[in-house]
Amino acid sequence: MEYCELARSHPHSTMTLYDCIIVGAGPSGGAAAYHLAKAGRSVLIVERETLPRYKPCGGGVSPQVAEWFDFDFSPAISVRVNRIRCTWKMADPVDAEVPKDEALWMVRRDEFDYFLVQQAQRQGAELWDGTKAKGIVFTGDRWRVETSHQPVEGQYLIAADGGRGVMARWLGFKQRRHLLAAAVEIEPRLTMPDNPLLYLEMGMVQHGYLWNFPKADGYSIGGGVMRVGEQRRQDLRPPIADYATHFDIEMAQQKAHGHPILAWDGDQPLHTQNALLAGEAACVVDPFTAEGIRPALFSGVKAAAAIDQALAGDVDALEGYTQVMQVEWGQDMRWAKRLAKVFYKAPKLAYRIGVKRPNAAPTIVKLFNGKAGYAEVAQRAINRLSGGLLKGVSR
Repeated sequence: MEYCELARSHPHSTMTLYDCIIVGAGPSGGAAAYHLAKAGRSVLIVERETLPRYKPCGGGVSPQVAEWFDFDFSPAISVRVNRIRCTWKMADPVDAEVPKDEALWMVRRDEFDYFLVQQAQRQGAELWDGTKAKGIVFTGDRWRVETSHQPVEGQYLIAADGGRGVMARWLGFKQRRHLLAAAVEIEPRLTMPDNPLLYLEMGMVQHGYLWNFPKADGYSIGGGVMRVGEQRRQDLRPPIADYATHFDIEMAQQKAHGHPILAWDGDQPLHTQNALLAGEAACVVDPFTAEGIRPALFSGVKAAAAIDQALAGDVDALEGYTQVMQVEWGQDMRWAKRLAKVFYKAPKLAYRIGVKRPNAAPTIVKLFNGKAGYAEVAQRAINRLSGGLLKGVSR
């Protein structure tokens, strides 16, 4: 079976045969490379950009991810945040305190992604950055990847090149199931106060929210629209510009970065012949918050485990990866999707009877830092919101 942008196959050569080639050096690719290399597997990361490279992203990371690695992420953390403030149209604030040992990580993706790749390199993984994947072909027992540098072969392949990457399509995943979200962001650099707040604004964007994620040297100010239904497109720039003025930032003086997001919308195969999808290429982004780093890391860890098992002779390992992602990630995302539909349908009501509840702030923190899953809290929240909607209709 062959999937390829090229109209030809190639004979086996004397070139190095890697156990696994990973296309993409984001969180999922770096995580997979680290764990495979640590297990003694030969790994090559192919990345089209030269690292470190800029990546638009709010940069919020749950400290839960530290449990999946055996090294200290501190060098890649810009600042740890202990305070969160939610607002409705910049008023009616709700503050939450985060335990110091569970402080949320704020990272810049150029630094964070490269740091993770460097940890993989220390375990023996190789990196070809500034190298574009130009086509792939399966030649019976291995993948051959045509690159802008030279062709290379691997027994297994991980597509970790993001939602807009080409690998999923080349591998035959032409109709990936996903919810389309969108985000726009600016990253002004400025002197920051000690112990800064993380801000979430719920009322200035339809079907989404605005954020201000602090870093050690500035802000990441942006907005996201979660298209959980058939909402009209909306221009995020005006509300972001308005929001930024509350922090004495003029958006016109900043470079704005916009990008689509492929969020989880249900279970689907993530494996094919000797290959897996990971990260946003696998559409594992949280459909409620658009959180992408934690699910990307999780999928990379699980992809590495599956390929390590396959290399050891387990013929069902890749199918097992799809099943693991469906059970250990997808089941919780079902609740996230349900909550998103109700929350973004009536955000003002959701803010009043959800976010403003006395125990809501600690629950929000638990969701962010991985100490609680949606399945634990969403049913109660959905029942309250649905009840509120029914009362509003009956009046």
